[in-house]
Amino acid sequence: MPVKQCKVISNIKISANDNMYVIKVAGDFKDCRMGQFYMLRGWEGNYPLLSRPISVHDVDDEGISFMYRVIGEGTKLFSQMQAGDIMVVQGPCGNGYPDIEAGKKVALIGGGMGIAPLLYAARQLTKKGNKPDVYLGFREEVLEEEKYKPFANKVITRIGGTILDDISPNDYDVIFTCGPLGMEKALAEKVKGTKAKLYLSLEKNMACGMGACLVCSVGTIKGNKKVCKDGPVFDAAEVLFDEI
Repeated sequence: MPVKQCKVISNIKISANDNMYVIKVAGDFKDCRMGQFYMLRGWEGNYPLLSRPISVHDVDDEGISFMYRVIGEGTKLFSQMQAGDIMVVQGPCGNGYPDIEAGKKVALIGGGMGIAPLLYAARQLTKKGNKPDVYLGFREEVLEEEKYKPFANKVITRIGGTILDDISPNDYDVIFTCGPLGMEKALAEKVKGTKAKLYLSLEKNMACGMGACLVCSVGTIKGNKKVCKDGPVFDAAEVLFDEI
């Protein structure tokens, strides 16, 4: 798995109250797929021991961006990084959202930190002829809405409640989602019996990021799978939500 040492271009706090940031590092990352993630390390030495798995937020000609929330020692160290600092970037890891043939009606649904991988997904879908509708749900404040608009037919946002109230699955051929497990489970139920095909990105604690440690196992109708290697994106119809 490729490992790169990349210079930080910017590291910007994007939320007033929720300690969320977007860090951008320089390099050529156009080989990554929408929905994949990288193992990131922004410190020297052996502490913290483990790199942090962070999904791809966006990719452009300058480099790659990652959205993260400060919730522990590793992400706290990320938040202290400045332009010119070096971040170790390993990946891309896992699979991603599938390619969709042109002309399909696509929706992207994100809740909270689950909005993170959907910006690059919107960019890639638009590039390939499937400009999506985007639904973003937040707890306290709307984040980055303007960034999604160039790659969306429409952007629907909601603070509080559930963004699922704003979507009719039968309007779509394909739905990509990422967010809290409860939201994904509810969406999977809502999609049943409709024409929509649902793909979800699962979030699990992981250590190695390569499928060796079994920390991130989830149950599926095809047996136990690893979020880091077999996911993070799964066909929702195959996921056993009671075994996550």
